[in-house]
Amino acid sequence: MLRQMKYFQAVVRLGSFSEAAYECNISQSAISQQIQALERELGFLLLERKKRKFELTPAGEYFYKKSLVLIADYEQIVRETTRLAGGEQECLKVGFLRCYSGQEFHLALEEFTGKYQDIPVEVFYGNHDELYHMLVLNEIDLAFNDQRRAFSGEYINMILTSSVTHIEIASRNPISSLDKVTVQELKNMPCILVSSDAEKETEAEYYQTIIGFQGEKLFADNMEEARTLVISGKGFMPSEGTPIEGSLGTNIVRIPLYRGDEPVKRNYCVFWKKENTKSMSEEFAGILKGKFEM
Repeated sequence: MLRQMKYFQAVVRLGSFSEAAYECNISQSAISQQIQALERELGFLLLERKKRKFELTPAGEYFYKKSLVLIADYEQIVRETTRLAGGEQECLKVGFLRCYSGQEFHLALEEFTGKYQDIPVEVFYGNHDELYHMLVLNEIDLAFNDQRRAFSGEYINMILTSSVTHIEIASRNPISSLDKVTVQELKNMPCILVSSDAEKETEAEYYQTIIGFQGEKLFADNMEEARTLVISGKGFMPSEGTPIEGSLGTNIVRIPLYRGDEPVKRNYCVFWKKENTKSMSEEFAGILKGKFEM
């Protein structure tokens, strides 16, 4: 009955027998027969069929909502029991760049966990150097990070994208009217960075010596705090990745960053050790690369 319930949930969620059959990797006639068998076992109709369309019966709507909770509880029980039995499957440990604001990583995480529901995924947040050291010490299996070092032959170095760096600045700041801004034009303005306490000095040095921001450095623990500082007019923030549409509101403007006449570009990559034997590392990396190519 559990499998039949999952078929039923897919049909309702997708609103289509054919799409549900494709997702569940069975034929349309087979998924229809399975739901009919479920209805016979329950003793009442779940769906009212109208030619090529269907509607949930009142009993079907109630059963659908309760079945979602039941299946979620069942899957959690299986995971916990597997751990108690000492047979837990491999866990994929992924490092994520703390200051990155694009949605590609989270879309990849959603696809991966949906495809491999029995494989737990742990996400570790850090700045560039924190993620690098986690990878060196085998505390994570792979890292989504920006490139600040030459590629090492000990790692698989997959470039995901090379993008122009932007800054985020309060919309009321006169600079927000520019179509681009240079590093030199920001020399007297504080630079807001998202960093842990341990990495503040390293981050400040990188943005000063490599990127060229000469002004004061202000620090925030997370993106929400950093953007609050931006909106308050405390300074500007280097923007990593493209934020989700609408997430900046009307109080913040993103502007491309230039050094002279050339845009400042940044490579974003996923790294894992060549000796890493977990097939899931490469699988996750492939899914993540696909999100950047969309």
